[in-house]
Amino acid sequence: MSDALAVPAAEPTRRDFLFIATGAAAAVGAGAAAWPFIASLAPDAETIASGAPVELDLAPIAQGQIVKVFWRGKLIFVRHRTEKEIAEARAAPLEALIDPQPDQARVKEGRDQWLVVYGNCTHLGCVPLGHQGQHEGWFCPCHGSLFDTSGRVRRGPAPINLPIPPYTFVSDAKIRIGETG
Repeated sequence: MSDALAVPAAEPTRRDFLFIATGAAAAVGAGAAAWPFIASLAPDAETIASGAPVELDLAPIAQGQIVKVFWRGKLIFVRHRTEKEIAEARAAPLEALIDPQPDQARVKEGRDQWLVVYGNCTHLGCVPLGHQGQHEGWFCPCHGSLFDTSGRVRRGPAPINLPIPPYTFVSDAKIRIGETG
């Protein structure tokens, strides 16, 4: 008769269940207690918004495409220029420009296809539309300013070219906006 009352060793008991449940609750509790400490190591939103550099992968950007990113709460245009756009920008006579600046001074040496500029019109801060206007650069629909594919103002009322933010190439296919190299 003593054999009939014995519990097989392979079958879980109530004690096994309580042991596993207690261990799981302890693990969840330890994770919940550790989470605020781990989260405190990351920079807060104010620090990020105040100017932490932003990295952008250039590989998926097609030729002729303009990508918009935000850095320090400001709009940035990153344009992958075509050979035709670069040639037209370089052929523009400097004396015909409102704010004369050669195209080579607006891009990084050896990376002529990548133009990085602030994305607000220098007249009143409107956002210009890409691939518009006579020079296929940007057109500000609010007051009619025209910018070429180098971000230079070709027709006012904008007084100066689209400014260039600080940026550096991390690799051939990645830039970091907010850092100079």
